[in-house]
Amino acid sequence: MLLSLDVQKVETLADGAPFGAAGAYERVIGTARGEVDPATPANKGIALIDKAPRNVRGMVEYATDVFILRPQDPARGNGRILYEVNNRGRKMLFGNIADGPQGVNDPKTLADLGNGFPLRLGFTIVWSGWDPDAPRANMGLALTVPVATDNGEPIFQTVRDEFVSGTRGGVLETFGLSHEVALIREPRARLTVRERAADEPQELPLSQWTFVDRRSIRLGDGAKPRPGYLYELRYVAKNPKVQGLGFAATRDVVSWLRYEPAAAAATGRPISHALAIGFSQAGRYLRNHISEGFNRDEQGRRVFDGIHSHIAGVGRVFFNMPFAQPARTSTQHEDNGFPENAFPFSTATLADPLTGRSGSLFRGDGSDPLLIETNTSTEYWQKGASLLHTDPLGTADVALPDHSRVYMIAGTQHGGRAGAPSDSGPDINPRNPHNPMPAVRALLVALDDWVVSGTPPPPSRVPTLAGGTLVEADRTGFPTIPEAAVVHRTNRVAPPGDWTDPKPADRTYRTLVCRVDADGNEIAGIRLPDIAVPLATYTGWNEYKPPYPRGELADRDGSCLPFAADEAAREALGDPRPSIAERYAGRADYLARVQAIVRVLLADRLLLPEDADRYLERARVEPRIAP
Repeated sequence: MLLSLDVQKVETLADGAPFGAAGAYERVIGTARGEVDPATPANKGIALIDKAPRNVRGMVEYATDVFILRPQDPARGNGRILYEVNNRGRKMLFGNIADGPQGVNDPKTLADLGNGFPLRLGFTIVWSGWDPDAPRANMGLALTVPVATDNGEPIFQTVRDEFVSGTRGGVLETFGLSHEVALIREPRARLTVRERAADEPQELPLSQWTFVDRRSIRLGDGAKPRPGYLYELRYVAKNPKVQGLGFAATRDVVSWLRYEPAAAAATGRPISHALAIGFSQAGRYLRNHISEGFNRDEQGRRVFDGIHSHIAGVGRVFFNMPFAQPARTSTQHEDNGFPENAFPFSTATLADPLTGRSGSLFRGDGSDPLLIETNTSTEYWQKGASLLHTDPLGTADVALPDHSRVYMIAGTQHGGRAGAPSDSGPDINPRNPHNPMPAVRALLVALDDWVVSGTPPPPSRVPTLAGGTLVEADRTGFPTIPEAAVVHRTNRVAPPGDWTDPKPADRTYRTLVCRVDADGNEIAGIRLPDIAVPLATYTGWNEYKPPYPRGELADRDGSCLPFAADEAAREALGDPRPSIAERYAGRADYLARVQAIVRVLLADRLLLPEDADRYLERARVEPRIAP
């Protein structure tokens, strides 16, 4: 339970700029302190809770950072919480759903807030820390938890860390360890390198690397890590934190803000409902939050009425276990063997022939929220998203419960908005700039309506086996496009094994992807105007280029393969796809087609009027279309 929320600052946001009917907002920054009873059934599932130090009341304590944006005039807000689960300590809400700048962790100015979308809806927006190792720099959000011991003595375990330079976190000079090494001169530590996960690891002698301190290593003699290569360190770690308290801290903070009368001092007014949203790792966290029972507080009350998980695939987080590493995320090339994907995947109740288990992501005990899961094309290639709506072996579509929806946003990569279409980074093909957020915004509004008024959201929209739109990765029908790298395999999803010493899986789940049209664009899911009236081929996959390991799926990137401008350019390239000039008679024709798609999406509640207007205005001035 939460004991207190100590507010350190209350500041005006964006110099008092108004956000629609909600008016001006203010920032509330503080620290929440709580404790959990290890004997309470709601807390017994927290890993290492039995080995955590206790206070004089026999409780286990924690403290978490809290950041709130609330209307200055409480009466002008909608009285509902929108809680964003932070991603590795980062606030990603405005950089995603509001099309704002990326990397702003301390939103203060109008420019930091993008189009201000969630503020204009009147939400009280809440963040709090859940990961004890998330960086607190630049207003990052983290959690303070105790270290577990064995009757007061340190706990040790051999663990495995993997490091890759140049793919996710930029070029690495040093490798940061997930846990504290037991001995700085650890004689059993072993560093290996290999190009691909299936390759035989090559051990690097101790003369070629060294510990910098208890939480980092580097290569020797000024050597730089090879881009994209997999470096793996096995070492004896000590002092595991009781990380799973992060689930309890989120539960307790939101429950207190919802149900405790004194919480109005932080929220500005009583709260009627609570919604949650999470992007990528944070979406996976929310799937864990549901499945492990943390959507029910210690008094048996529901925590979140509605949850929107975006780009999580079927994943969870490697978090609630000893010496966990929640920053891990398994893709075809990286983080193989770490426990992220585990049955049950779907909200449908199913049987798993690989493990012999049966079950659902939902618990069926009255705590389940209304759930919307949105994924991009990438999650079908990298994160097993088809298993959300098929049986584990991919042989049949399954019916989801009435309080669950799944949507694929076609032609989009994991993060969306990848920059200019010409930007390829470490990839062969230019990366995919298609923005999924217009659909995500519409579905967040639909989730809010579902929670508040009981109006169901649009039906799930995904590729299906019955419709012939869900297929094997090598059966999509993708056209031959000159000089384009084409991917024909998905990331494997297998039951979790021993993450400290993983072995190749004997059996895997069958993961499927969406069939494409003659242009290479996906034919199912939510087809926003850029996909339905295209000027390029947009995919959820890409491949690395040298010096990165050739043929490996790029981490979470898609591809953008523009159409030729006219027939002559198309024929010179040998491109089978009609050119822009061949497919559109001019700007009026192009605009009319965009208008037709926008009308359908509006009617289906998959697009908001403000985004419809943006699409139409962009179509009117599209420079690639002849007047």
